[in-house]
Amino acid sequence: MSISLMRVGRVALMVAALSMATQPYAAEIGRIKIAKGKVTIEREGNVVPGDVGTRVQTSDKIRTGADGSVGITMDDDSLLSAGPNSILSLDRYSFDPTTNQGRFDAGLNKGTLAVISGRIAKNSPDAMTVRTPAILLGVRGTTFAVSASD
Repeated sequence: MSISLMRVGRVALMVAALSMATQPYAAEIGRIKIAKGKVTIEREGNVVPGDVGTRVQTSDKIRTGADGSVGITMDDDSLLSAGPNSILSLDRYSFDPTTNQGRFDAGLNKGTLAVISGRIAKNSPDAMTVRTPAILLGVRGTTFAVSASD
């Protein structure tokens, strides 16, 4: 009887390991370095505090309140700074630190955003975009600021 219990235990462990291996993994793509006032992150239907040190993921939507601002350093060393009453979406991000190849697409639905592009845009000038309700900006390895209103 103990042999069959051991087999059942092994099978249960293997099923659990396979289950965890097939779960979708949301890649962490950057980190909040500065957060002042109200900063939240909408992620997979949940709202979490945007505290200093929090890792951001693809598909996150970062919101700042009337008293809020946030500074994010992406894994390619891009720097994003959103001001009060901003809604910033991290739509697409991939980065290979060995080759500096990747893609970075973000959206500013509302508010203000200042960007210093990192290695992705410097390596491939067409690889980073920022969308606003009015325009789509192609980032060419530079520093810029943009504002979007309702």
